[in-house]
Amino acid sequence: MKKLLKIALVLLLTVGIVGCGSNSGSTDEKKLVVSASLDPHEKILKEAQPILKEKYGIDLEIKVLDDYYIFNKALNSGEVDANYFQHRPFFEGDVEKNGYKIVEAGAIHIEPFGFYSKTIKSKDELKDGAEIIISNSVADHGRILAILADAGLITIKDGVNVLEATVKDIASNPKNLKFTEIKPDLLATSFNNGEGDLVAINGNYALQAKLDPTKDAVILESVDADNPYVNIVACQKGHENDEKIKALVEVLKSDEMKTFIEKTYKGSVIVVE
Repeated sequence: MKKLLKIALVLLLTVGIVGCGSNSGSTDEKKLVVSASLDPHEKILKEAQPILKEKYGIDLEIKVLDDYYIFNKALNSGEVDANYFQHRPFFEGDVEKNGYKIVEAGAIHIEPFGFYSKTIKSKDELKDGAEIIISNSVADHGRILAILADAGLITIKDGVNVLEATVKDIASNPKNLKFTEIKPDLLATSFNNGEGDLVAINGNYALQAKLDPTKDAVILESVDADNPYVNIVACQKGHENDEKIKALVEVLKSDEMKTFIEKTYKGSVIVVE
């Protein structure tokens, strides 16, 4: 009996050690776990699933998250193999702030940022002291202000790096626009509730709210080859050359996926070369 108990104890300890050393990321050579926001990222990944399976034999598992600040933390801890949800400035700021050991694996697309309103149809209708509701993510502020500057509503102080600009860097504000900051995932709700005169909504949240940036935005960001806000695939440092990661990026940048994105999003999501 004592001998049997010893064997059972050894087995339990072995199982416990194996369990403690595991995580939710995949060690299966045929499986790739990627976290993504709902739209457009999950939809794009779903279209890529059969291509990855057929061409590379990779089983793609998609985990949908909705809080920007969970994604990179989960990737850094190995809960997933990669993520696909963020633009480059947000990624770089999050990595610097938290010391994450994660890297960019590939640049995929750009989502033009838009300003939406329930009350006005044109920027010319903005009244003095109008309220602009924006993301409280500092990584979005420079982008938002640059769009407003391009629209002729504000100017930014000379010598300020636009990517790092905040409302404190506004040089002139003829309409005395007032800025209210809220969490990015609440922007679409704020718009639907008729809050503010303009609401600046990130591309993915606009799509999730059934908004078409090219048709519904009062002000829409112009996108060119120099736009830094490209959405990327990220992975843990040292894994950017793993076959599964490289296969994912290759498929997402393929002609098949480019055609799908262009037909599905009609300018609301733009593939980068």
